[in-house]
Amino acid sequence: MFNENQQSDSAPDLQEHPWISLETALDVEAWMDLQHRELQQALGDKPTTGQGICLTLVHGGELYLHTNSDGDVLLDLTEEAQWVAPVLTAVTRSTPPKGQVWGLPGHVLIQLILGLNTLIASSRLVLRHQYKGARVATA
Repeated sequence: MFNENQQSDSAPDLQEHPWISLETALDVEAWMDLQHRELQQALGDKPTTGQGICLTLVHGGELYLHTNSDGDVLLDLTEEAQWVAPVLTAVTRSTPPKGQVWGLPGHVLIQLILGLNTLIASSRLVLRHQYKGARVATA
């Protein structure tokens, strides 16, 4: 859920899917390819920004994931998901941001998904999400 300081996505989210454990880097790559194709199909020719994936976490909260045109990863944690910050630090070997949006180099995406694998309850595609502080430098 969003608090009053966050704006919900103005475009509707797509169907939520229960999480299926991804065991290998190949599993993650196949999942990412499927998500990319489904997102492109849903977007069509509509210009948009902030499209990506929302991961609902088993212990509460949501993590919005987006890759930019440079291949960098933006992660936006809801307030309820702040408990996962130490896991993000461990699996990406990065320093937590001062704000709520994490900027990470693209090469950590596979290890990020593998590291969060057992903590994800479900996923859904998001057609537009406003990332707070989207001008985040990657580590």
